[in-house]
Amino acid sequence: MRKADDMSDTYELEGQLRERVGKGASRELRRNAMVPAVIYGDKKDPVAIAIPYKEVAMRIHDGGFMTTVATIKIGDDVHRVLAKSFDLEPVRDFVQHVDFLRISKNTVVTVEIPVHFENEEECPGVKVGGVLNIVRHTVEVNCPADSIPDSFSVDLLPFELGDSIHISTVDLPEGVVPTITDRDFTIATIASPAGLKSEEEELDDEMPETEIIGEEKADDDDEGADAEGDDK
Repeated sequence: MRKADDMSDTYELEGQLRERVGKGASRELRRNAMVPAVIYGDKKDPVAIAIPYKEVAMRIHDGGFMTTVATIKIGDDVHRVLAKSFDLEPVRDFVQHVDFLRISKNTVVTVEIPVHFENEEECPGVKVGGVLNIVRHTVEVNCPADSIPDSFSVDLLPFELGDSIHISTVDLPEGVVPTITDRDFTIATIASPAGLKSEEEELDDEMPETEIIGEEKADDDDEGADAEGDDK
């Protein structure tokens, strides 16, 4: 019921080697609808490339860009890569630059995997007035580069008001390990909304204060006895 979704699909990009690097060369590439990029890692020299702006922008804005393995073809060379970072122009969100990490069958990467919650409206805790309080929209994991989950799904049907949903409830694929290993951390809770009282609190509010007459009478008797003793 609480599982990792299928692995991300791969995609291909056609790239070309950059003969010149630097700010001037990069600006010229962007004017020609290309994005400067670098491929590095796997104990090989970095390669400066240019890739089509339209395809890269579409991949970034569609989501999953940082968790999807890509194949970049440059002439006769083929590079299997994973996007590690990208820069956007701060005003217009134009893609300025991309860094790609070479991957192999033994490459382990650290990535943020989004968490999706299913059946919120049918959740027992939500149906009685609770709210889904998402603590972590993503979970950082170490995993093989060829086995990156597209997302983690959590089915909310079993959860009642006051329940906490921990990482241990997610069925992680083999080789996928959270970077936080010292505790069973919380992903979400089914919490009472502000102003909503529990049944116990409401009962306490409805119960009248009890006047303990016997104790007060005993105090009065004691005071009377003390007064009589003083008279004697």
